[in-house]
Amino acid sequence: MKHIIRLPLLLALMLPLSLPAQTADFTLTGLDGKTYSLSDYRGKWVLVNYWATWCPPCREELPELEVFYSNHKDKDAVVLGIALEDISDERLKAFVDEQFLSYPIIKVSPDRKPPLGTVPGLPTSYLVNPEGKIVAKQVGALTREALESFIETHNAKQSTPKAAKAD
Repeated sequence: MKHIIRLPLLLALMLPLSLPAQTADFTLTGLDGKTYSLSDYRGKWVLVNYWATWCPPCREELPELEVFYSNHKDKDAVVLGIALEDISDERLKAFVDEQFLSYPIIKVSPDRKPPLGTVPGLPTSYLVNPEGKIVAKQVGALTREALESFIETHNAKQSTPKAAKAD
């Protein structure tokens, strides 16, 4: 697991986006034939993870994302995996089964523009807050702990009342 960036470094790298947050949405069909719209997950955090079966750091982070998904899917967060590669549905399904992935997997051709923004390298992840706004982007592998810490920190900042201005 040498490719997975450790928590302190990751928190420094997974920075909130400095641009004004815009509501993000897309509708794509998963390997299971179901339609997935980002807007269907309002009220939950959504990690949109671009990856490929041939990418070693991607393969190393998959178990971390599966544990994160399993721990949060019924409460406050989900993972949508977007396989950004030319591969047959059958081969991708076999890979997903071998990796015991239960979160939704969507296949997108690499020559198509990714729905949330640029993907300069794999893996690339976008974190969408419960209001549907992209709040962070990470190029490189993530850990479950880093995701949970980022969300916890972001939630704490949102729930802290702003100090009243003194006149």
